[in-house]
Amino acid sequence: MIISKEMNWGGKTVKLETGKLAKQADGACWVQYEDTVILATVVASKEALVDKDFFPLSVDYQQMAFAAGKIPGGFYKREGKPSEKEILSARIIDRPIRPLFPKGFSNEVQVIVSVLSADKENDGDVLGVVGASAALSISPIPFEGPIAAVRVGRIDGEFIANPTFSQLAESDIDLIISGTEESIIMVEGEAQEISEDDMLAALEFGHQEMQGVIHLQKEMVAEIGVEKMPFEPPLIEPELRDRVTQNAEAQIIDILRIPDKNERKQNLAKLQETLSADMEEEFPENARKVGEIFADILTFNMRKMVVEENRRIDGRDMADIRPITCETSLLPRTHGSAVFTRGQTQALAVTTLGSKMDEQKIDELAGEFWKSYMLHYNFPPFCVGEVKPMRGPSRREIGHGNLAERALKPVLPNESVFPYTVRIVSQILESNGSSSMATVCAGSLSLMDAGVPVKEAVAGIAMGLIKENDEIRILSDILGDEDHMGDMDFKVAGTRQGITAFQMDLKIKGISTEIMRVALEQAREGRLHILDIMQQEIAASRPEISKYAPRIISMKVDTDSIGAIIGPGGKMIREITEKTGAVINIDDDGTVTIAAVDPAGAELAEQIIKNLVEEPEVGQVYDGKVKKITNFGAFVEILPGKEGLLHISEIEHRRINRVEDVLKVGDEVKVKLLKIDPQGKLDLSRKALIENTSPSQGHHHKTPRN
Repeated sequence: MIISKEMNWGGKTVKLETGKLAKQADGACWVQYEDTVILATVVASKEALVDKDFFPLSVDYQQMAFAAGKIPGGFYKREGKPSEKEILSARIIDRPIRPLFPKGFSNEVQVIVSVLSADKENDGDVLGVVGASAALSISPIPFEGPIAAVRVGRIDGEFIANPTFSQLAESDIDLIISGTEESIIMVEGEAQEISEDDMLAALEFGHQEMQGVIHLQKEMVAEIGVEKMPFEPPLIEPELRDRVTQNAEAQIIDILRIPDKNERKQNLAKLQETLSADMEEEFPENARKVGEIFADILTFNMRKMVVEENRRIDGRDMADIRPITCETSLLPRTHGSAVFTRGQTQALAVTTLGSKMDEQKIDELAGEFWKSYMLHYNFPPFCVGEVKPMRGPSRREIGHGNLAERALKPVLPNESVFPYTVRIVSQILESNGSSSMATVCAGSLSLMDAGVPVKEAVAGIAMGLIKENDEIRILSDILGDEDHMGDMDFKVAGTRQGITAFQMDLKIKGISTEIMRVALEQAREGRLHILDIMQQEIAASRPEISKYAPRIISMKVDTDSIGAIIGPGGKMIREITEKTGAVINIDDDGTVTIAAVDPAGAELAEQIIKNLVEEPEVGQVYDGKVKKITNFGAFVEILPGKEGLLHISEIEHRRINRVEDVLKVGDEVKVKLLKIDPQGKLDLSRKALIENTSPSQGHHHKTPRN
């Protein structure tokens, strides 16, 4: 049975359809928005995985090249490993659906979203959330949806639902909001230093805009009448729970008051190991259940301590921020470096400046473009005291790096002011809560240390939430354990003026606007506190870039002059590079970028190029070079590739019989351009620059005037 539903959404038609394609999947939904189409499929394993303490959900987002009428590049000519865009889009889908599966459900679930058609104006990521939710809702898989997502932009103060790529270029907000009918559960985005009130207004607008799509899914579910697979959370014997609680709770409460993460972790691990060994004889094959009970007791008492005592694991008050230290210029040969330490979280950020040749080429369904700013985030296993193989960046690292990259982007100078490619690398050296926000702070410091003329400093902070019935506690600068055992991870980055990046994930079904308002204000106060400390280390960007960074000069030439700079077969540009040591890049619009570590080399290359493209001007004086001598005069090159005739009568005031008596090939001579005839021929004069003197003075001419 084919079921199709459609509605107007943000001024365009969205269509949801099922029953026609991918019928062997547990659930499948075709979502079309204008000419962008995605197909979302979901499948769950028939049996639960045993001995797993996590929910085995995998989400993949595939951009098929044919969707945009393209053939993949490379040798194999087929789609390869996921691009950064695909990884980020998969995370956008994963994060809001993951909390809506019942606790204890351990069947493998695979969600695959394939972009089948791309109109290059409407992104498929938001449609992927809608499609995944719809496919799960009409499948037998237990899922507490449906949900929807919407992208929110703002142009001239007016919010827009699902702005196109071209509209986003004019928007000061780019937010993706996911939620249920009742509340928001996930936010991801960036903004141009907007206020907390503007952020709340954007969230409220987005939540309202997703309601129609949620109702559309509900209509589809009602029409299909699907029956969900039976699921009962795994039972734990009451006697086992009582014994574990009796033997461990008092010690867990004591350990929870140990401020140091490593000491606390070691004590908890030792206690759990002892407990499992003690229970093994009486309750065989229950090691995993002992671990579950242990985790439940730990979580319960951590939350209880926060709610009842207003005390956090490390003894802080709710709004307190851990001690912060900042240091810049640590690494002598890098262009800019900084270490930002907050409690037991530490990020080393290094900024490197490159030329246009260092830009990253991005090939997406929407088209190709060049990226001149990038931030890469690395989370090596030693930063949490673990041993793991190093196999390239994980999805988490890609996501955290992207968040920090977007947080700093609004303060970077325009390319016309600062024509450098900028790369920041954040190396996490210690982690105990919000290393992505530490990356924002360290990255901002390293940019300023590198002499990048940023608009102002940016800081980030992660907020948490403990909600027990009507008791609510909002935590500033959360620890890793508070993130794990709490209800919210709410990251806010920005300047003193406003918010530049925003990310929120919930483990509960939603929170009210009022809670968000309080959290945003508390985050603002924390951000300003961090910025005050950062300013003590470096208050503004250094006036000069590092002596090891390339000097870049940007200039504009007429497009007709590009050939003269390049020369036949690239001869001229190679000669300039060999002579000056500069790297030269020329864009089709005539923008010339010159990069050299030696400032003198860059300036020399600039002068050579200026000479190459300069047009001769009548009345102008030139330092020329004799290229050829004839009976009637000398041909003098006054600009690269531009020669004029210095007639024998224009060499001296006196009459000369032979040009060779005064000049020879290779001589440098100062000449004045007298005339350019209709055919473009240049007439030069040397005597116009020489004083006419009488023979009785004993000499024929004086040194030419400058």
